[in-house]
Amino acid sequence: MAEQLLQAALLGIVEGLTEFIPVSSTGHLILVIEILGFAGPPGRVFEVAIQLGAILAVCLIYFGRLWRVTMGLGGGDPRAWRFVLAILLGFLPAAVLGVLLHGFIKAVLFHPTVVCVALILGGIAILVIERFLSHPRYHEIERFPASLALKIGLFQSIAMIPGVSRSGATILGALLMGVDRRTAAEFSFFLAIPTMLGATVLDLYKNWEHLNTDDALLIGVGFVTAFLAAAVVVRTLVDFVGRYGFAPFGWYRIALGSLMLAFLYL
Repeated sequence: MAEQLLQAALLGIVEGLTEFIPVSSTGHLILVIEILGFAGPPGRVFEVAIQLGAILAVCLIYFGRLWRVTMGLGGGDPRAWRFVLAILLGFLPAAVLGVLLHGFIKAVLFHPTVVCVALILGGIAILVIERFLSHPRYHEIERFPASLALKIGLFQSIAMIPGVSRSGATILGALLMGVDRRTAAEFSFFLAIPTMLGATVLDLYKNWEHLNTDDALLIGVGFVTAFLAAAVVVRTLVDFVGRYGFAPFGWYRIALGSLMLAFLYL
């Protein structure tokens, strides 16, 4: 059990470090689990549930902004309502498709080869989009048209393929739609809250009868380490991409996907 707890802590750190950067946290977890031989809770519950630790980091770091939005809703602030509408519309496609395709995704797509190919293709996409990025038109989430938020949400739903990256698909979709880098990264943070909460609730509901006390302990350890690692990333990512863009993540994805394919098949 001690070895499993150490593995759970390591996987939590991996989740926290990768959830909000465009490299696919789910893809990393699948690959690391394959390497470690981690035997955790059934139905991939562990990989999804510990993402709540990363989401909690966003909620705490952006608590002030989220609180102002909440108060603004009660006071009829139109900017607060536009913010919430953008998040809800961005969340909608993943919510619908997640419920419809949940079984297929878990049974067929959660495979290391799928992850490696998606990492490489996603890395190439990042480099191409960064190279030909047009001048941004949107600099505030509160000014997103409803159609823009919905289109970004459609991009996010592509991340149901492990290795694509939820944050990566969301950010790249936003960049293509004319959102500046910093705002694209922040929108990805906020959009993660309902998306990952919904995914976790669905997974726990479908696997609840198979879970036991040991599973809860493993999830708890992964949750805490994911929270701590994500807090570091969330505090630094916006400034990093504002200075260097997303190209470093593209090169990283290509290198990791290629190395893991070699590891799996050579």
